[in-house]
Amino acid sequence: MRKKLRFLFVFVLSLFIENGTLSADDGYQLGEGVQVGSLPLYVGGYFSLDYTNNESYEQYRLDDLSLLGYGSYEKFSYLAEVEYKELYLYRDENGTISESSDHQLQIERLYGDYAFNEHVSGRVGKYNTPVGFWNLVPINVLRETTSSPLVTEIIYPEYTTGAALSYSTIGDASFRADVMLQFTEGISETYNNYNTDEHVGLGLSYGLDDLVLKANAGYFNLHDGPDERLYYGVLSFNYEKEDYQFLSEVGWRYSDRLQQTNYAGYLQGLYRLTPQHIGIVRLERYADRSTRVEEGFGVLGYTYRPWYSMALKSEYSVHSDADLNTFILSFSVLF
Repeated sequence: MRKKLRFLFVFVLSLFIENGTLSADDGYQLGEGVQVGSLPLYVGGYFSLDYTNNESYEQYRLDDLSLLGYGSYEKFSYLAEVEYKELYLYRDENGTISESSDHQLQIERLYGDYAFNEHVSGRVGKYNTPVGFWNLVPINVLRETTSSPLVTEIIYPEYTTGAALSYSTIGDASFRADVMLQFTEGISETYNNYNTDEHVGLGLSYGLDDLVLKANAGYFNLHDGPDERLYYGVLSFNYEKEDYQFLSEVGWRYSDRLQQTNYAGYLQGLYRLTPQHIGIVRLERYADRSTRVEEGFGVLGYTYRPWYSMALKSEYSVHSDADLNTFILSFSVLF
């Protein structure tokens, strides 16, 4: 099966690259989905293949096979996304080979929006928690590295099931405020880094020219977990020009019952050699008090993006413990 997955990786990559024009004469544009008749419904999706290698294991994976349905009508808009996570996984761990397939179809996002006016909008359903910048880009192909910074995984819930209200201004200097409320179990609750049944958060952002500053704070409870609240705060900024970008997020999570504070943060620099060739450097540091792990490491990445909706990404993470150094190669497409 590993050979089949390796062949699929190379075959799909060569198929897309050799067919230099993916905008067909019939008007289809890769990454924009297909409209169903004259309905306010577009259907699309994305998938990702990746290969991982370090001192402990070698891994091939068919991941993030997703189907999207979305559209808008007057003041209403909606999005539904279902996904197979790790549809196939081959792992060779120091000579011990394992294969697995997860055929459970998960609801990643399912929400509806309503624009009350040009400044205020509401959302109901399961959505990406509007914290920082990275977590608001859930589709692998649109991110610059295959791996995600740890601040998005250990500080706050990646998804929220409930309601959200946003207020934003329009102009040279923009301001935005987000309020998120969850007082119920999550939709497809196993598809989240934290299984929550309560989550309250507030976000503020300010943008001027090429710089955007954000601050987020909130708390959440774990479903079927200890009776405690976990509090978090995240500060972030994004400075972006045509050729380069600096992105950073730093977060803390505090547990009152366990008297412990976790933190994680990163600073990422990106340079576009050309619109298709991108170099990335990311420095991260984190502390997980529950596992008593504290570490800093770096990520070096290169992304080739022949089209905005397609990416061939490679990265190498460098740790103080050389056994943790990891190489990742991935190919992903939004269609």
